[in-house]
Amino acid sequence: MASLTRALRRAAPWRAPRPLGGAGPTAEKSVPYRQTLKDESAAGSGPGRPLPPAAEVVVVGGGSLGCQTAYHLAKMGARGVALLERDRLTAGTTWHTAGLLWQLRPSDVEVELLAHTRHVVSRELPEETGLHAGWIQNGGLFIASSKQRLDEYKRLMSLGKVYGVESYVLSPSETKDLYPLMNVDDLYGTLYVPKDGTMDPAGTCSTLARAATARGAAIIENCPVTGIQVKVDDLGVKRVSAVETPYGTIQTPCVVNCAGVWARALGQMAGVHVPLVAMHHAYVVTERIEGIQNMPNVRDHDASVYLRLQGDALSVGGYESNPIFWEEVSEKFAFGLFDLDWDVFMQHIEGAVNRVPVLEKTGIKSTVCGPESFTADHKPLMGEAPEVRGFFLGCGFNSAGMMLGGGCGRELAHWIIHGRPEKDMYGYDIRRFPHSLTDNNRWLRERSHESYAKNYSVVFPYDEPLAGRNMRKDPLHEELLQQGCVFQERHGWERPGWFNPKGAAPVLDYDYYGAYKRQRHSNYTYNRLLGDEYTFDFPPHHHVIKNECLTCRNALALFDMSYFGKFYLVGPEATKAANWLFTADVSKAPGSTVYTCMLNRRGGVESDLTVSRISPGNPASPLAPAFEGDGYYLAVGGAVAQHNWSHISTVLQDMKLRCELLDCSEELGMLSLQGPLSRAVLQDVLDTDLSNEAFPFSTHKLVKAAGCTVRAMRLSFVGEMGWELHVPKVDCVRVYQAVMKAGAQHGITNAGYRAIDSLSIEKGYRHWHADLRSDDTPLEAGLAFTCKLKSGIPFLGREAVEAQKAAGIPRRLVCFTTDEKVPMFGLEAVWRDGEVVGHIRRADFGFAIDKTIAYGYIRNPAGGAVSLDFVKSGSYELERMGVSYPARAHTKSPFDPDNKRVRGIY
Repeated sequence: MASLTRALRRAAPWRAPRPLGGAGPTAEKSVPYRQTLKDESAAGSGPGRPLPPAAEVVVVGGGSLGCQTAYHLAKMGARGVALLERDRLTAGTTWHTAGLLWQLRPSDVEVELLAHTRHVVSRELPEETGLHAGWIQNGGLFIASSKQRLDEYKRLMSLGKVYGVESYVLSPSETKDLYPLMNVDDLYGTLYVPKDGTMDPAGTCSTLARAATARGAAIIENCPVTGIQVKVDDLGVKRVSAVETPYGTIQTPCVVNCAGVWARALGQMAGVHVPLVAMHHAYVVTERIEGIQNMPNVRDHDASVYLRLQGDALSVGGYESNPIFWEEVSEKFAFGLFDLDWDVFMQHIEGAVNRVPVLEKTGIKSTVCGPESFTADHKPLMGEAPEVRGFFLGCGFNSAGMMLGGGCGRELAHWIIHGRPEKDMYGYDIRRFPHSLTDNNRWLRERSHESYAKNYSVVFPYDEPLAGRNMRKDPLHEELLQQGCVFQERHGWERPGWFNPKGAAPVLDYDYYGAYKRQRHSNYTYNRLLGDEYTFDFPPHHHVIKNECLTCRNALALFDMSYFGKFYLVGPEATKAANWLFTADVSKAPGSTVYTCMLNRRGGVESDLTVSRISPGNPASPLAPAFEGDGYYLAVGGAVAQHNWSHISTVLQDMKLRCELLDCSEELGMLSLQGPLSRAVLQDVLDTDLSNEAFPFSTHKLVKAAGCTVRAMRLSFVGEMGWELHVPKVDCVRVYQAVMKAGAQHGITNAGYRAIDSLSIEKGYRHWHADLRSDDTPLEAGLAFTCKLKSGIPFLGREAVEAQKAAGIPRRLVCFTTDEKVPMFGLEAVWRDGEVVGHIRRADFGFAIDKTIAYGYIRNPAGGAVSLDFVKSGSYELERMGVSYPARAHTKSPFDPDNKRVRGIY
């Protein structure tokens, strides 16, 4: 058989390599597993059992996610679960997957999801069925060819200690001892995780199906879905009602789309946008390699290649910069593979040969190039679709469906049965994407390409995409761009990150990193500035962000927050809805503004936001719409606006309330002027008295600014005296220029979200989906003051909060500072008296107190409640990249703990 490199030299494009000397057959296109579930005799023969006339849940797709979801639904007690597979189980993308499982990822939630998959396959299924479920534990080895890469692995190691994941950083010589066939000459080190491993897709899925069947689920193969029936209820809400097949119709209120590459087509049947693309994804299997037996699987991220142990051979694959899109997805494609394009795949061979030189003289046994689905942020698509109630997604797993399947199958089952998942699944929730993006093919294609090409890149804290940019711009975009604004992207919105004193840094059209014969941008300032951020140290422009922060603390800064979501909740039963939705009492007189949370039934925080009571206005005004009944104006973070909209809409639909939710996010801009001099400057711009008596904190009113009507709110996201100005988009530039002109003599500066991140953590303000998530309660997060527990007013999640209050808080969010000026970003382990008690969720540098600040949830290792006395009595260290730093725990914000500054007391 031909050696890898010689075969490639001889191979023609699109052809598998011939053996050395030209004799013998070409390398086969077949997966390396001993057994698959393909059955030629059963193809097209129809389902092997009758279809039920009705089902509680219909899962569509018999791959990893479909089987895991059906199994977990049945295990959680769901009755009437049916799984429909158009061919045989695993026939789509699962059957040819590499089946790798790596326990460590740069996300605490993903570490937990992976742990559950490993538990299901290695222990749970064998115990339930008595069968081997396909788990092989041979360990995993991450290769670092640079200091930054090794630093990234050390971050993973520190997080792993929180979850009991055994891992070791090895030197090059130690790596050589572990893996004698490896070239270690160019290594900085490696991360070894002994209990990583692989799964056999056929063994795992067939065992899952058997276990699900034993619990009452119906697994029905050879039964394609041809339609989804959707009905509209009395309130105009679309709901799933039935699934159509060639063999009959199943009445059901719930469909779960686990159709992989074909999920987009299935979504179209129900009128649901499923934002994923199909690409070719490949690996090759070598001939036998002497001495490779029992070696760990290898991920060489810098070479963008993985080496999976396959008995006495290796599977070699990776992520290339020029993947092939599957433009026309075939409905008939089952247990199928594509011809391998060697021009595309060549880069993986070169990386593999460099890492394991014996591969240069090793033959290729087979090639495996199959379809996989990929998404815009390389995260799966899960949860209930916002367009149709009862239509759930479990797809778009970016070639990680086997390793994430167990954890995600359990969360999806919990989502379906109880309305929400147990863990914080926002990063996978389809509701993270606004409607304007899910059906935008340019955005989807560009972002999916970039996410694929950068899948093995170092995950730096402040990286930004280059693809799919400039999709949503606020009215001040061009104005701020000319003043040096370096923008961040948040779900389509361009928002200010920081301001470059050296001039403009526009984001250019996506160049696909030079792939597909496109010309790469040269002298690309924005990309160069991003490159400066590729560090786990303080970035070169750390001093620029410091200046923005300290100017805000000592004088004043103007923040453009126009990307915020801005909704109106209005109607005859708006107050009834507001009382139930919001933890705080927002049913105050018009002119009041309240910071509040929204919870789920388990008491987890689905959102934090401000709610302002308003009076009816002009039908044509985005500032004060006309309405009957009561009205509330909601301002929420722009990155989570779709999540908030969907959460509120779902609650309103379930309660059948007579009120409307109106979205004016695109119609209004939002400027926030903050700092001790903000009153002096705004007093020259606004036509109203800004004294504490006339305009107290947490109030709002309609006023004139530069001749324009705006809604001014006295609020702060940074812990200073300040006002937000909510401005019709046509007036934003005029109002902005008036404020900047008035502030010039007072030293005003533009500031971005990098400054907001620092200033807000310094003051102890929470950021949703960082130190405040849907699996955190207000009591755990130190937000009990937002809950109207002293009133008799019921609200969503109240019972869970009251139960936790009575039982004691099992974990608590704690502020830590370190005297050593060391950058932290989250995921650092928290040690208390020599024991790991949690990890950091969010960290930044506080310039006013000149310290690193970190927030993390801690638990009591003994299992008791985490009281304030428990917090105060411990001795703490924060472990960053394997190095521990002494830390001080605070029970109040280390900056302005008495909240004087927001009240104008300086």
